[in-house]
Amino acid sequence: MLLEETPNTTERIIMKLVTISALAAALLTGAASLSAQEMPKMPEPTKEHIWLQQFVGEWETEAEITMDPSQPPMKGKGTENVRALGGFWVVGEGTGTMEGMPGTMHSVLTLGYDPATKKYVGSWIDSMTSTYWKYEGSVDASGKTLTLDTEGPCPMKPGLVKFKEVTEFKDKDHRVFTSSILGDDGKWTKMVTVNYRRKK
Repeated sequence: MLLEETPNTTERIIMKLVTISALAAALLTGAASLSAQEMPKMPEPTKEHIWLQQFVGEWETEAEITMDPSQPPMKGKGTENVRALGGFWVVGEGTGTMEGMPGTMHSVLTLGYDPATKKYVGSWIDSMTSTYWKYEGSVDASGKTLTLDTEGPCPMKPGLVKFKEVTEFKDKDHRVFTSSILGDDGKWTKMVTVNYRRKK
């Protein structure tokens, strides 16, 4: 029996080796064919993405927050370091302290542009709250002011309300950020003003 089974076993091994060799050859041929094809062209940053690059750098901040118009605004200072991400995004990491508030706030800002919706987009998170703020907006005709719409909790009443957050570039080394809240009367009330000045 052993003499009769041995040729069959050997034949099976040879057939397996031939099959594996054929498969390897097919895979190599396919890989060569794929490498010969032109890879899809990656998108290039648009002029809107390039506009965002003026945020990049190290900034010193001075903030004023008005919760109660009958009271003086709270004041604070901080820093922000903004870096570019692949030419499409900017990411800002900030720290700051405010009068009457314990500890240091840490924040992360992202800004980009979505060609599909033709809108600037972004987000904000910070160490003081669990809120994830989503941004969508546009730049005005002057090319100096970015207005972003968002929605989040109101410090004076329960529920979510609409906010309008505006960044105006006074020049390449100075920008001003304001955050306004939409009241029940349909009017915007400015709550936050932050001056950013580029570190020398």
